[in-house]
Amino acid sequence: MVITGAAGFLGRRLARALSSGTGAPSLVLWDTQPFPDPPAGPESVTVLSGDLMDEELLARAFKGGVDAIVHLAAVVSAQAEADFDLGMRVNVDATRLLLETARRLGNGPKFVMTSSVAVFGGALPDRVPDHWQPTPQSSYGAEKAICERLVSEYSRRGFVDGRVLRLPTVAVRPGRPNKAASSFVSSVIREPLNGEAAVCPVAPETPLWLMSPSRAVAALAHALRVPASDLGDERVISLPGVTVRTDEWIAALARLAGDDVAARVHWEYDPAIAAIVQSWPGAFEATRARALGFQADAGADEIIAAHMAEQAKPNSGG
Repeated sequence: MVITGAAGFLGRRLARALSSGTGAPSLVLWDTQPFPDPPAGPESVTVLSGDLMDEELLARAFKGGVDAIVHLAAVVSAQAEADFDLGMRVNVDATRLLLETARRLGNGPKFVMTSSVAVFGGALPDRVPDHWQPTPQSSYGAEKAICERLVSEYSRRGFVDGRVLRLPTVAVRPGRPNKAASSFVSSVIREPLNGEAAVCPVAPETPLWLMSPSRAVAALAHALRVPASDLGDERVISLPGVTVRTDEWIAALARLAGDDVAARVHWEYDPAIAAIVQSWPGAFEATRARALGFQADAGADEIIAAHMAEQAKPNSGG
């Protein structure tokens, strides 16, 4: 199995989850960044560092055949908006190259890719139904929408067995803020718990569609197990999440950690970030995903409490 973006937050967790226990697959962990601590499983683990469009690395990654690819590598939302060429190269061109490489294998491998609620925008219903047409309002959203159709077409032709997961915003992420427009969602919880100030750049009433890291990893692992016959022709799945207003998100922090911790969050409206985030839906029906066995968190308190418990463990860090 090949995992791209394997040195990232979800990639590392997925690699650890897949390499534990009996029946663990051989893993190729590929990222542009070095992998900090590759998991040690019962089968082989190969680590590759470098460009996803490097032909030599592609040959090494797929040497001997591959039965599954989990494609997590991407340029995040605000960065893709700021650098159009980089976003198209990493988010679209590299995905197409991976699909073509998988096609040449001739065995129709599973191809799991993460997409985003950013494929939606414009006028939206209160709860987006499964059949709603994507109308992205950002370069990142447009790039993900393009890749959704690519995976669906390669699946229709039998080149891959595709499964595209539209992830809610995943929080709380450990580490430091990144260039994603949604980075503040984790920052306003993580930094105050660490005794630091944090800035919330959107209006208090802004709705957020959220999923915890553990649920996201479980969804990726579950996507590998869902029979192709259950998916049918539509290979894009909007995952279930939790709808939380931004002020409710911070209120949950106050309930769990105290008002003094929540008071470290400062509201500083950023119109550029707010424009991107406000174009995203705040809730989905996700009827099909639930029927396929994907699950949501119970609520904001559960997500934040899980983060607090994880950070309290020795050697925690994602």
